[in-house]
Amino acid sequence: MDVTQPRNAGPRNASLEGHEQALDLTRGIAAYVDHPLVAGLARVIAKHPQADIANAFNHKQVACKMWALDKLFESDGGRFGRIWVLGGWYGVLPAMLFNDARFDIAAIDSIDIDPEVAAVALTLNREAGDRFRALTADMYALDYAAGRPDLVVNTSCEHIADLGAWLALLPRGTNVLLQSNDYFSEPTHINCVASLAAFEAMAALREIRFSGELPTKNYTRFMLIGAV
Repeated sequence: MDVTQPRNAGPRNASLEGHEQALDLTRGIAAYVDHPLVAGLARVIAKHPQADIANAFNHKQVACKMWALDKLFESDGGRFGRIWVLGGWYGVLPAMLFNDARFDIAAIDSIDIDPEVAAVALTLNREAGDRFRALTADMYALDYAAGRPDLVVNTSCEHIADLGAWLALLPRGTNVLLQSNDYFSEPTHINCVASLAAFEAMAALREIRFSGELPTKNYTRFMLIGAV
């Protein structure tokens, strides 16, 4: 396997011990299931020990993304040209899309304003080759008309101060998948919504092909799939 990391000859500590255990665990699972996504996770743990991949791939994050994939396939089918994932972070959603046999996707761009996440996203999605790009950009500065993505995904609408103003940047007819939540107690969530109806009103999409909610222990996640 290409997932290797030199052993640290210095004093061991709890953080190092936990990291090596996580690396050994994901390497073992990758060897057993022979799955590109699991192998990618092992590569990330080996090559980017500072990355918070455990948070990005925790069970809540995965459940919300699996829900998104299921409803996207049901509403829009599985064939896409280019998808833009905004706030793409470590590229977990693109990795899940590429490794879901229901989908036939020409290319995915994972776009995030944080320059430190691109290298991690590229490591995770290495098997996709030039079908995947990790770009550092502000979603407000993108040229959506020139890029003409088949689908724009934003699963972090609770972080956008003015959702309507951002959506107004997209050409009419652009397909979108949007998620928000009612997790008001999280300080970084500056624009949560109290209900699915409130999310629909805030987004004001011209077409809604799916509208639903996913209850979790601490909050409810809302999702809209449609067109601006």
